[in-house]
Amino acid sequence: MAFLADALKRVKPSATITITQKARDLKAQGKDVISLSVGEPDFDTPDNIKEAAISAIKRGETKYTPVSGIPQLREAVARKFKRENGLDYKASQTIVSTGGKHVIYNALLATLNPGDEVICVSPYWVSYPEMVALCGGTATYAETYLKNDFKLQPEDLEKAITPKTKWVILNSPSNPSGAAYSHAEMKKLTDVLMRHPHVWILTDDMYEHLVYGDFTFVTPAQVEPALYERTLTMNGVSKSYAMTGWRIGYAAGPQTLINAMDLVQGQQTSGTSAISQWAAVEALDGTQDHIPVFRKAFERRRDLVVSMLNQTRGLKCPVPEGAFYVYPDCSALIGKTLPNGKKIETDEDLVMGLLETEAVAAVHGSSFGLGPNFRISYATSDEKLEEACRRIQRFCAELR
Repeated sequence: MAFLADALKRVKPSATITITQKARDLKAQGKDVISLSVGEPDFDTPDNIKEAAISAIKRGETKYTPVSGIPQLREAVARKFKRENGLDYKASQTIVSTGGKHVIYNALLATLNPGDEVICVSPYWVSYPEMVALCGGTATYAETYLKNDFKLQPEDLEKAITPKTKWVILNSPSNPSGAAYSHAEMKKLTDVLMRHPHVWILTDDMYEHLVYGDFTFVTPAQVEPALYERTLTMNGVSKSYAMTGWRIGYAAGPQTLINAMDLVQGQQTSGTSAISQWAAVEALDGTQDHIPVFRKAFERRRDLVVSMLNQTRGLKCPVPEGAFYVYPDCSALIGKTLPNGKKIETDEDLVMGLLETEAVAAVHGSSFGLGPNFRISYATSDEKLEEACRRIQRFCAELR
């Protein structure tokens, strides 16, 4: 009898975590590493949110909480969805979990049976297919293409749907590509989903507030209200509020689904950190003055990185509408040779060569299901980004 579960054979380690750890190891050895691999804002949590957490501690808000979250936060979540997305949810239709990943895992664990399929849109966040596998489902894929700026086309969504499809996961703006869907683009996708009433929609809106220019964010149930009864709308405070370590994700959806997720969470973690929840109440209900500041900085950084990468030999980089990632195409560099004589056969070879030669950490696109590309996070200072891009330019110029 094997000791470890067979389910582990279906799961790969997170590439983003692996690359980030390798970068840490090199930095510990004294290397001047610039890490562009981690998806985390470099800004600090706003002071009003930190003060709300301190006040909660002083009030003694340090006990167990209800499984699905404190009433005050669930009510704040419902207000947020109404105020910003035009979606009407009762507080009982919301759930608070230990980060967005936990929300998604709860939803999949509560709904998937063996043979059920979940469509992941390539390139996808690395955890989607692995969570599907852990929950006993089968990940299937709908591809996007550089020519469409990595946005899913309705005909490709249509082709990906089968009688076994239970969920499609939509992430806008996208990690890793930064692609986001306008109202018209999202409507074309929701029109497809209206023709397939057995398919549920799990929408990951974690980067909702980080959109640039005159782009307007929309979410599927907002665009097509008829999908309300089979949509789980997920969000969190990690990215827009620089609260990654506070571990708060939340979602709203049909009552039956929320009840099932509550049941699952009750036997996993119970309620998440009480102090973090009170901080999240302030994040959602308090001043939003920091968001335009974050957005302006990220837009400036995006423009810097896209410009420098598009001046780099062998790279093509579309301009993303949101998030804080770019996803350059590096197909022209596959087959070339590193300074150490090793041939670049994959995008993983490329990013490992970049890390070892120029001490710049990025994540290979094949780990996101679409290559040859690589992902760069521009959630760091302008100075570091400019230096990193100079190193990338030098690295690519020296390939033979």
